[in-house]
Amino acid sequence: MAATSLETPYDYYSNSSTDGNRGETVTAVFTKERPTLLQRMIDSFKPAQATQNNSIELDVASPGEERGGSIGTGLFVGSGGALASGGPTALVLDFAIIGFMLFNVCMALAELAVAFPISGSFYVYSSRFLDPAWGFAMGWNYALNWLIVMPLELTAAGLVIRYWTDSVNIAVWITIFLIAILIINVFGVRGYGEVEFYISIIKVIAVLGFIILGIVLVFGGGPNHEYVGGKYWHNPGPFADGFKGVCSVFVTAAFAFSGTELVGLAAAEAANPRKTIPRATKQVFWRITIFYIASLALIGCLVPYTSPRLLGGSSSYDASASPFVIAIENANIKVLPSIFNAVILCAVLSVGNSSVYGASRTLCALAECSQAPKILAYIDRKGRPLSAVALSMLLGFIAYINCANVGPKVFNWLLALSGLSSFFTWGSICACHVMFRLAWKQQGHTLEELVFVAPFGIWGSLVGLALNILCLIAQFYIAVFPQGAQPNAEGFFQAYLAAPIVLIMYILWKILKRSPFMWPSTIDLETGRRLIETSQFIEEERAERMSWPLWKRFYNKLC
Repeated sequence: MAATSLETPYDYYSNSSTDGNRGETVTAVFTKERPTLLQRMIDSFKPAQATQNNSIELDVASPGEERGGSIGTGLFVGSGGALASGGPTALVLDFAIIGFMLFNVCMALAELAVAFPISGSFYVYSSRFLDPAWGFAMGWNYALNWLIVMPLELTAAGLVIRYWTDSVNIAVWITIFLIAILIINVFGVRGYGEVEFYISIIKVIAVLGFIILGIVLVFGGGPNHEYVGGKYWHNPGPFADGFKGVCSVFVTAAFAFSGTELVGLAAAEAANPRKTIPRATKQVFWRITIFYIASLALIGCLVPYTSPRLLGGSSSYDASASPFVIAIENANIKVLPSIFNAVILCAVLSVGNSSVYGASRTLCALAECSQAPKILAYIDRKGRPLSAVALSMLLGFIAYINCANVGPKVFNWLLALSGLSSFFTWGSICACHVMFRLAWKQQGHTLEELVFVAPFGIWGSLVGLALNILCLIAQFYIAVFPQGAQPNAEGFFQAYLAAPIVLIMYILWKILKRSPFMWPSTIDLETGRRLIETSQFIEEERAERMSWPLWKRFYNKLC
């Protein structure tokens, strides 16, 4: 008996029949023509099929692998205005305080995320452990923060270009960068991850290179052969405006560190969180110590806070006011200022790219919880929250306001909506961790059941919460008694508008939904909890470490 078949090189399905006269089985293969690349691209934007897991796509980078993603304009440019308003000691002190606070925030978030993995946004923890109404307020607070960052960074990118030329209207550069960010986000999380990976490498190399160069310049190894030492810490002095100057730097430090909290969440999503969380912890510590504290201490040695160039930029995000660029130019080093300015441009675009990613995922998560318009919950076949991405990109057009004379004033009010966003987010994470621990104990659980435990436990979160509250108080003081000006209503609301906005959102949702307060006895600790056999992880780690050479064990302790 013979069998024959007809095939084409494309996808196919078959149909068999028997020839009664000859006793042969004839198999005919009919093909469906494979779609073209354009058709596949179009189909990818269609809604996810019912049988498909249509969850929001997350970052595909190795969990816990910190690549310096939050290093941006806050460090490279914003630190210039902070140095001018607070002085070198206030600059280093405030960044160190925020850094220590962030360490506790990241570890608290990591402990929560290991036990209760989530996707989209961690505002869900506020709804679960504090109050659903507070979760609503925190979700929109976080989304608004990223939505406003987008047009801000587009404008900053145009201002960075002015370092080389101002013959082209800033609107042209805004358009170019807006299209670039749109293209990156069309490729979804893979495009975002690839771009962030390479830009992060550039930023890390730039900061490490500046630290080495700064040490050389401080000890007189530059072209001027002038020993600088700590003379600027003595004259004009360590503080620019005493206690008020110290209070004024906290917001800049918070902006520079914003996004760091994602380290704890990403590491917690790993298959072996007990292994990746400590690694992420050490990376946060070393980045705070080396990238921020060391570089800013050197900035204080190389640039006096009285330098007119620190406040000479057209805005607080003008790269010409970057203390990094000023320090290099003061040393009469050629070409390198332009190279570092290019790094700042990369950092600006990185933050703009991250803002679309962060805003879209948060908005989609809000929509899925019926706390935002349902259209924002649209997810395509590739896992992209298309409606939320589209909204984020549309708000980028606000950047064109800077082409008008009223632009800077409008932007100041937009910034006021998110100026305190990070403090509310970080404080809420710490409060969630405190309530989780109280509920965990009251409901009869022990710490041995947790795969990962925050190094400083509940006390670390209490300290982190207290520091966030103190920062909000310090900013309130600056809003009421601004530096170099008389108290006025406009200045107050531009500095503190975010607080009443958050409270209004909380109160409105509380009244509309009558959501209950969460207490240790009423918090649900079972739904969505990841059950992991902790003893299995411990044995695996112990066996793996015993096989390591001595140098690797020492390296693992440090990094």
